[in-house]
Amino acid sequence: MIRFENVTKKFGDEIIVENINVTINDGDVIAIVGPSGAGKSTFMRMINLLEVPSSGKIYVDGEEVTAKDYDIAVARKKIGMVFQEFHLFKHLTVIENIMRPQIDIMNKTVPEAYKESVRLLDLVALQERAYSYPKELSGGQKQRVAIARALAMDPKIILFDEPTSALDPNMVEEVETVIDELSHMGKTMVIVTHEMEFARKISNRVFYMDEHTIYEEGTPDEIFDKPKRAKTRTFVNNLRLLNINIDRKDRDFWEIGAEIRRYAVKNHISPKCMTRLTLAFDELVREIILSSLDEPRINVIIEYSRKTDTLKMSVKYNGDQFNPKDTKNGLAYYVLESTSSDITYTELKNDEVYKNQVDLILKNDTD
Repeated sequence: MIRFENVTKKFGDEIIVENINVTINDGDVIAIVGPSGAGKSTFMRMINLLEVPSSGKIYVDGEEVTAKDYDIAVARKKIGMVFQEFHLFKHLTVIENIMRPQIDIMNKTVPEAYKESVRLLDLVALQERAYSYPKELSGGQKQRVAIARALAMDPKIILFDEPTSALDPNMVEEVETVIDELSHMGKTMVIVTHEMEFARKISNRVFYMDEHTIYEEGTPDEIFDKPKRAKTRTFVNNLRLLNINIDRKDRDFWEIGAEIRRYAVKNHISPKCMTRLTLAFDELVREIILSSLDEPRINVIIEYSRKTDTLKMSVKYNGDQFNPKDTKNGLAYYVLESTSSDITYTELKNDEVYKNQVDLILKNDTD
């Protein structure tokens, strides 16, 4: 069990986290989410005193690790940590990276360390890479080695500090799969992550951090579907919605495309659906609507529902009444129809800015 009592951390006069009181029970899998700068990593790093609190007390298994005479090395033997970067020894093979701490810290014999390392490589599905060097591995493979190395110390608690943030999107899933498997082994885990779907799937409790503290906590369904507090609701809604405004014809559409792709990755939208979304956006907004306006005022809202696997795009725009179906660009509308399961046009009679609205439901992978 981990317990924080009135814990505050400052750097100079700057408050990073303030007056945190929380208990993490044995076997809990805690996902810590929130905006950048909210103190998520600092909170987690205080558990093993990689960050020392400015005030307050922290207990691990009933022992106050913040006490002046406490040997933190005792607690750290119970706590494994996986960082954003992999911190592997470049001159050692994969299996040597996992064996080394067992021999140096746990005083295991070489045969004992080797046997355990082989078992852990099997757990993270890297048996065939045992004698590779880190430079020969992908980012996802390096992170899985780092996880195996942390497990080699047989920790009771494992801390993950943004374990997928340094990875390419196509490597994220392989690391998340390993962590998901660990969640069923009964170990206490604390995970700082920006992957919201992963946080929902992996955890039994979610801490949303804001205003230098744990602003709201609850089950994944409570935080992501029924948040009680204002900033939590804003954070969750911003994950689901992407709002794009276009008020000039020379808008950087390359930048918009990159923003849409980031939104898709963040919300775990499939590559096929992401392709349909970018095609629909380009054909409707760029080729059909924008080309019909001299002084554009266009607002695009993209919304994805995880529950129903539904991806919607709503586009409002100024100018005279204009249904995209009437465009002279037949090819663009054909592509638009091929990406969408429903296209609805509405004339906005009472809106001072926008006179037209088109709502799309994009096809999903089962269509």
